[in-house]
Amino acid sequence: MAEEKYYLEIESDPNNLITVEEFINYFSKDLGLDDDKLSALLLAVTEATTNAIIHGNKCDKNKLVKILAKVIDGKLNVIVKDEGVGFQPESVPDPTDPENLLKDSGRGLYLMRVYMDDLKYNITPEGTETVLVLNVN
Repeated sequence: MAEEKYYLEIESDPNNLITVEEFINYFSKDLGLDDDKLSALLLAVTEATTNAIIHGNKCDKNKLVKILAKVIDGKLNVIVKDEGVGFQPESVPDPTDPENLLKDSGRGLYLMRVYMDDLKYNITPEGTETVLVLNVN
C-alpha cells in the first residue's frame, strides 16, 4: 500500500478548529476509520492544535499551525507543528492528581495520551511538533 499523506496549514486562530475537524473527517473517510477511532482522533488532534495555537503560537495570526497526517505500516501519524519555543511535557501538572482536578491545564496532554496509541514531542528550532500515533489496522 502506498503511503498516504494529508496536509493542512492554518493561522493561529481558535476559530480555525472547525477547519481542522473537517480535515480529520475528510482523511478518516479515506482511511476507513471506525467511529471510535475517529472520535479519539478528533479529540486528540483538536487538543494538540488548540495547544499549538494558544500555548505555542500565543494566538499570533502571523504564525501557522501545520498538520501532516500520514499512514506508515498500519499506523496513522499526525504531526501538529507550531512556531513556538517549546515546553517540557513532564512539567505539566498531572490532571488526575487530586490537587489538580479543578485546574484547566494538563487535561489535553492527558487525553491525548489516553486516546492515542503513542504520543511524542519533538522540540525543534522552528517550533514544537506533537506526534500523535493511532493504530489503524
